[in-house]
Amino acid sequence: MHDDVLVMVLAGGVGERLYPLTKERAKPAVYFGGPYRIIDFTLSNCINSGLRRIFIALQYKSLSLSRHLRMGWSVVADELGEFIEILSPQKRVGEHWYLGTADAVYQNLYSILREDPKQLLVLSGDHVYKMDYAKMLRFHRDHGAAGTLAVIEVPSEDAHRFGVLQVDDQDRITGFLEKPRGLPPGRQVLASMGIYVFEMDALVPALEADARRATAHDFGKDILPEIVGGAPVFAYRFYDENKKAAKYWRDIGTLDAYYDANMDLCRVSPEFNLYDPEWPLRTYQVQAPPAKFVFADPRRRGQAVDSIISAGCIVSGSQLTGSVLCPNVRVHSFCEIDQSILMPGVRVGRHARLRRAIIDRDVFIPRGARIGYDLEEDRRRHTVTESGIVVVTTDDQPLIGAISEETLRIETEFDRRGAG
Repeated sequence: MHDDVLVMVLAGGVGERLYPLTKERAKPAVYFGGPYRIIDFTLSNCINSGLRRIFIALQYKSLSLSRHLRMGWSVVADELGEFIEILSPQKRVGEHWYLGTADAVYQNLYSILREDPKQLLVLSGDHVYKMDYAKMLRFHRDHGAAGTLAVIEVPSEDAHRFGVLQVDDQDRITGFLEKPRGLPPGRQVLASMGIYVFEMDALVPALEADARRATAHDFGKDILPEIVGGAPVFAYRFYDENKKAAKYWRDIGTLDAYYDANMDLCRVSPEFNLYDPEWPLRTYQVQAPPAKFVFADPRRRGQAVDSIISAGCIVSGSQLTGSVLCPNVRVHSFCEIDQSILMPGVRVGRHARLRRAIIDRDVFIPRGARIGYDLEEDRRRHTVTESGIVVVTTDDQPLIGAISEETLRIETEFDRRGAG
């Protein structure tokens, strides 16, 4: 354990681009890959890196996230000085909520300084990746840095989505470009990952100076340039613990990106590995029985292929392909579900057909509903993304399709034979 390091996880973002999935929850609390929440990957990285003194700054729609943290992340030993503690805006230094990433830390300086850390590790709670922060901390200390920023190489064509860094031959940061456009194509540039290590004696004066100015109160835009002017700040190149050919770091900030990242997990060899015993991924595990697939009749077979099925799910006489089912989903008979994400507590009525859909928590899909087959019709009731992903929430009215007389006859025959 690193007793002289304190972690601050920033988990208060609105997540506007993930709406309506963020209508009732913060972005870090959105489900991902079955039982997980997005914040679980950052917190797993912390535990796997030996970091067990963790503050989590919450703000918007925090009930779901705070409940998840309370139920699933009581894995530290208070008697050893370890903690995972939630910090909500307290207006200790003013009458406003968090104004930016730097302001979220500044407003909680009182709590941070009471722990007397030498270094502060600042993380985002809404990215999916695997990283050993201990390696970054060693790099930071070996270079005598006042600040260190984790970076990943991205194509110059994508540079407009990131803060881009300029470095010398020792990887010392010499300049910043905030979301630049028009860079020469075909090159690799260093993009900020939103992961920072700061010496406290360099960070505190920079935060106090920033608080007195009318700025964006952002680490990348305001704090790092302030520190770079008078102290060494270095770029740490991301070392991926995912053990794949390509480095995996995803800001799944849009519905399409979120959908694609989940669908990748269903592949035979996904880009992101959930199953590495050397890098365990922790979460709150619901108290639920194993997943169950029932009925073996050729016309009514419970079956899932290329899919992730969580605990508590029952697939009753239906076909699932390339889909992710979160805990406690129930799919009734004669359904077809293709390339879809079903969040906890979803119920799918008989004869429903779902294709390329995201079904939010506790939604009931009525008998015979058709979602993802007629996007023009879907747009009248649901959110539909640019790539044609249909998002259904509890506020929507799912489309109910017609059921043929032959289908009803077959269903009645099964029921007469005593099948459930």
